[in-house]
Order: sequence, then structure tokens, then C-alpha cells
Amino acid sequence: KKPLESHNIFVLIDEGHRSQYGEMAIAMEKSMPNACFVAMTGTPLMKKDKSTANRFGGIIRPPYTVLQAVKDGTVVPLLYEGRHAFQDVNEAQIDKYFDLVTEEFTDEEKADFKRKFSNKNHLNIADQKIMAIAWDISLHYQKNWQGTGFKAQLVCQSKAAAVKFKKYFDEIGRVSTEVVISSPDMRESEEDAFDASSDEVKSFYKKMMDKYGKPAQYEKSIIESYKNSPSPEIIIVVSKLTTGFDVPVNTVLYITKNMQEHELLQTTARVNRVCEGKDFGYIIDYYGVLKALYDALEMYSSEDDADFIGDITSTFTDISEEIKKLPQYHSEVCDIFKTIKNKKDHEAYQHYLRDEAIRAEFYEKLTAFAKCLKIALSSIDFHKSTDEKLISKYKLDLDMFLKLRRAVQERYAETIDYKKYEVKIQNLIDKHVTTTSVEVVTELVNIFDKEKFEYEVEKIEGKAAKADTIAHRTAKYIADKMKEDPVFYEKFSKMLKDTIAEYERDRDAEKYLLNSIEIMNAVRSHTDSEIPEDLRDNDVARAFYGLNYELFKDKIKDNSLNIEISKAVALKVEAVIKSSIVVDWKIKKNLIDKILLDIEDYYIDEIRDKYDLTLSFDEIDGVSLKCMDVAKLLYKS
Repeated sequence: KKPLESHNIFVLIDEGHRSQYGEMAIAMEKSMPNACFVAMTGTPLMKKDKSTANRFGGIIRPPYTVLQAVKDGTVVPLLYEGRHAFQDVNEAQIDKYFDLVTEEFTDEEKADFKRKFSNKNHLNIADQKIMAIAWDISLHYQKNWQGTGFKAQLVCQSKAAAVKFKKYFDEIGRVSTEVVISSPDMRESEEDAFDASSDEVKSFYKKMMDKYGKPAQYEKSIIESYKNSPSPEIIIVVSKLTTGFDVPVNTVLYITKNMQEHELLQTTARVNRVCEGKDFGYIIDYYGVLKALYDALEMYSSEDDADFIGDITSTFTDISEEIKKLPQYHSEVCDIFKTIKNKKDHEAYQHYLRDEAIRAEFYEKLTAFAKCLKIALSSIDFHKSTDEKLISKYKLDLDMFLKLRRAVQERYAETIDYKKYEVKIQNLIDKHVTTTSVEVVTELVNIFDKEKFEYEVEKIEGKAAKADTIAHRTAKYIADKMKEDPVFYEKFSKMLKDTIAEYERDRDAEKYLLNSIEIMNAVRSHTDSEIPEDLRDNDVARAFYGLNYELFKDKIKDNSLNIEISKAVALKVEAVIKSSIVVDWKIKKNLIDKILLDIEDYYIDEIRDKYDLTLSFDEIDGVSLKCMDVAKLLYKS
């Protein structure tokens, strides 16, 4: 269709920097090329969103901040309270059944699986934690708000969590609740892997459709009841109704998910609407968003525009320069496959990527190309100056390369199909991660009382933040170094986890900080009191020692003898490998096989038979291969 080219068209846009990116926005600008676009937003322009001002031609000044709105009485102040559900982990049972579930995995796959299912979001939807928080919310709402006409909103991290909360609220029976979520086949917010395949979510949504007929009617009916009827008292959501949901009686916001920046500010604004008899909106935080809320409000309340304008200008330049790199990024990805004659032969592409180094290069180049194209496609100037056929080629190539990446990751066992194991692991977490209590960790504070709010943030974020930084940087270092000395770094990894868990239980920031520093120093210096003195300056032999000590500790009751034998093996294995090193030794299969054979002969003749140890061929092969892997990492040539 022909564009509307009139200069007398004015387009008013709500949620300017949230909705006006991507190809839908570009299509609108193309259809009205000479129109005046005016955008409005109720949340600040964070650094990554400052291109919004460029898109609409500048900022209409002065901005109307939330502090001014509170002073004018157009919104009510917000009171914040932090609460924490303390959890305990039955380590023996978790480890035992985890090993059974993942018996067929390689060590690397097990490590990847553990990382995926041991993060805060997965622990956050453990059955016992949700039940404990549901009880706490029920008692809190019943004591303070029930019968007053004021309502509450609970924000969950996933549909699975929302349905679980509903189940427990119904069992407790103290408050009335309803859930508003999108259909199970639609992503909503940062949903976890479990929610996508949850039978409970599918069953719940089917009941809603049987009752209401259509999604729009389901949502509309519950909202109308929430606005105009005594029930429901609490509405449970994930991402729906966290923006544009304007119900003045909505007074209490219960947060059980991680939120940042726009999402957090938009969500908290659900409870700041003016209503007769309502003096404050209340934020009850079970996740720990205090610092994120403080940072977002600081940016929102800023009245220093000079730096802001300067930042905007520099941001424009950066984006423009980045788009110029798109042809280069595209060529670099395509050039990886220039030797493949038939460009439609997908099997040839996958076979070519069997080499790990080439795959790594492909992933790196593809990431750069994908990021740059995303930026370019959000720019009207890019669309005006670039031929549509070329844009289409960029998009088709990106789609093909992304599918190729997924295919080779699965083919070469870089990723695991987790869906087969999700229910088993979640059941394991539900059963063996217990919640002992829910306690107030930050007393009610007015978030617009700058001095008091800063004090609460500093109280929580001071020493604890320093400890967190040390702990998590150390954890990353351990993960990076794990293969170089598995036993040493595994041990300290566990100590680190224990320290973090101790802080969660005791909230003792001073102790947490001291322990984190102690562990960091030990890991950095790679020292351990159990390692023999004459091995401490020998990284390779020390790693070999740790592997052998772990192998023998259940076979040799005398610890001093274990230390002596493990040290002897470490030095011998080091000598065998070191004496065989030549140019490109790591890729010479015959040489590697000979080294392994010499090491295995030593284990049999000088260790197993000499000390009459129960040592199987599989155990000997296993420790020999581990030593070889460490040597390949630590020896450069």
C-alpha cells in the first residue's frame, strides 16, 4: 500500500521505549514517513534505552519525576519491607539421587546439569518454599488488609510457580485468590524450563478455558471481579498485569521473582494509585530486589540533565558505528564455510563443524553478527539506506546459522535434552530442599525517604555485597580452573557454597566476608594444608597428587601412607609425561597411547601389586586419562 505522506499526522505513543523497537515500529514509520511521533513513558530512560530520545527527536523538558508526583499527591508513597524464606538442603540425599538420575551423563554434562538446576530461580519454586511463603502472605494479608476493601497482587517467576501458589492458598483457605496467566505455549517473562512442560499449568489453563471460553474473557472476568467484588483478594500473575493494570484498591505488592529496571518500576507502580483511605502502597519483597529498586529510583529521580544529554549523544554515535560493521560481521560468518561447495547441504555444514576450534570461531562470529543485525533492524535509517533484498538475505542467513548452531550443539553433545529429566530433578528439589522459616530482614521503610532508604540499602548491601563479589568471582575462577586440578578446586567449590549457604541462614555479613576472603586467598594461591610441602610449587604434580589421593582414600586406611603413595605416583606420572613431550605431542595419538600405557603399567606393577590394593583396570584407565587431560591443559607445548 502507498504510504501516508502528509506532514499533518501526529502519532501519540504510550510506553515509548518499551514498544517502539523492532520491525513493527519500523513498519509504522515507513507507512507514515512524514508524521510527528510523540512518545510517552512512565519509567526512566536507562542507559541502554537512551536511543529512544534519538528515535523521537529529543526530549520534551522538563520531565515529570515520581518524586514530584508523590509531592503533588497524584500517586501515594511506597513502603518497602524485605522478607526471606530460609532453606536447608539435604545434601546426602540430593547427591545420591542426582547421581542416579544422571548416571548416563559424562562428567562435563553432569557439571552443566548441576549449574542449570542449582541456581536461585530453581530453588525459588521448591514446593516447601512456595508453601511457606503462601502461609506468610496469607497471615500478613489477613492481619492487615482483609475486610478493608484493599487488594493485593502477587508476582511470580513462572506460570508453574503461580499455579503452585494458587494450590497452597486454596489449601490454607485464609484468603481468596485468582491466577491470570497467558496460555502454556506462550513465553511469559523469565519462565524457567519446568513451566514449559508442566502438566499442572496445562491442566489449570484448560480449566480456565472450560470455565470462561476464551483467553480474553478469562482475563476480563477475573479483573472485573478483582475491581468490583470482595473476591479475589489477591491476584496472582507472572508478567501479565504488571503494566497498564490500573486498580486503585490494589495496595500490596508481594514480589517472589527477580526484576530489574523498567519491569520493577512498572510493577511497583501497580500499588501507588490514589484511592480514598489509602495512604501508602506496600511492597513486600521475598526475592531480594532492594538494591535494584534503589538503583532504578535513583536513575528515575535524577534531575541532572547535562550528563544525560552527553550520554545520549555518545550512545547515538556508538549505535551508528556499530551498524556500519554489519557487512563485515556477515562476511566473517559466511567465510567460515567458503570451502563448502553446495550451500544447501546442511549435513556438510554440520560435518565441517566437527572440529571444536572451528565451532568456537563460528559461535563467536555468529554472536557478533546476530547482535549487530538486531541493532540495525531497529533503525529506520538502516531500512532507508539498505536494499530490501539485502535485509532479507541477512535475516534468512541469520535464521539458517542459528538453526545450524542448535543442530551442532546437540550433535556434538554440547547441550543436553533436559526435558527428560526436569520433572525428576524438580521432584528431588521439592522433597529434599526444606524451608524452615520466613523472617523480616528489612523493616518497613518509605522508599522516597532518601536518607532512610539509603541506610537500609547500605545495611544489606555493604559488607554482604563485598562478600558476594568476592565469593562469586572466586566461584567463576574455580569453574574456569576446574579441569586443571579437579580435586583441589572441587573441594574449595564446596567450601564456597557452604559459606554462601551459611550467610543465607545466619545473615552474618561480617562472618560471610571474612570466610569469602579466606577462601579467595586460598584459591588464588592454590594452597591446601593436605598437599605435601614439596609439591606446593609444582602445579602439575599437585594436580596429579589430588587425583590420586581421592582415588586411594577409600582403599588405604592409613592416611600418611596414602599421602606418601599419592605423592610418589604424582611425581612418577609427571616424569613420564614430561619426558615424552615433543612438538605437537598433544595431537599425536600414538605418542599419547604410549604415555598412557607406561602410566598404566606403573600403576599395576608399582602400586596395585606392590601394596596389594583393590584397583580395577577401569579405575586405572580413569585416573590415567584425567592426569593426561590436566597435562594437556597445563603444559603449553
